Amino acid sequence: MLKNIDPLLGADLLGHLAAMGHGDVLALVDRNYPAASSARRLVQLPGVDVPRAARAIFSVLPVDTFVEPALLRMGPVGEEDVELPVHADLRSVVEEAEGRPVPSAPLERFEFYRRAAAAYVVVATTEARPYGCFLVTKGVV
Repeated sequence: MLKNIDPLLGADLLGHLAAMGHGDVLALVDRNYPAASSARRLVQLPGVDVPRAARAIFSVLPVDTFVEPALLRMGPVGEEDVELPVHADLRSVVEEAEGRPVPSAPLERFEFYRRAAAAYVVVATTEARPYGCFLVTKGVV
């Protein structure tokens, strides 16, 4: 047991977050994302939505300040610039954890898949809202 660590951050996830270096990318994805078939490293968080997973992850993971945007989201097909409630929820969690505005940008679905396949780790949630998929670049402490 560790003190002051969110219990959602198990040994596997904590190990991956600690092993990531500055500039490495974390993919946080919903239940529809093909994580098992595309991830290099996969951590599954069953029964957890994106905001809950994000609160735990960003309690320990710094977001890059050198790359803009350090937060990318999968946009709805044909309407990529639309920010959905799941996107706003994640951005809010990240900004609260960072204590600063964190710019985000949309990615077309297949471009998201391409980039997520190269992510250091994919964290798969059971988020039910569509397009609840994100890429975040790790910063420095």
